[in-house]
Amino acid sequence: MAMTDILSAKDIEAALTSCQAADSFNYKSFFSKVGLKGKSTDQVKKIFGILDQDKSGFIEEDELQLFLQNFSSSARALTDAETKAFMAAGDTDGDGKIGVDGKIFSVIFSGFWFLQICIFRLNVNLQH
Repeated sequence: MAMTDILSAKDIEAALTSCQAADSFNYKSFFSKVGLKGKSTDQVKKIFGILDQDKSGFIEEDELQLFLQNFSSSARALTDAETKAFMAAGDTDGDGKIGVDGKIFSVIFSGFWFLQICIFRLNVNLQH
């Protein structure tokens, strides 16, 4: 599965162009530009699955540093400062990981969709 199966190539290009320079990445701006808001629960699960490279159910710091490269292999890695700021924004319990139910994803997905993601996450955890 590729991001372009869910998001438009034009939106991805615009979002990546907006943060080409080191230390210019802003997750809220990027999420808005790339078109992540308003996606269905199924699309959310697919996007999270792409970002969760090791399929652990969480996005760890090493995966987060390569966040932009999930959208384009030629994209830059996030700087250490950007990675730490991004992690701090999304790591709700201080364990160094972002789950799909974390506050980063509450920024992306509002109200009903966020509730569905939390329910999905709970169901996944109960199955393991």
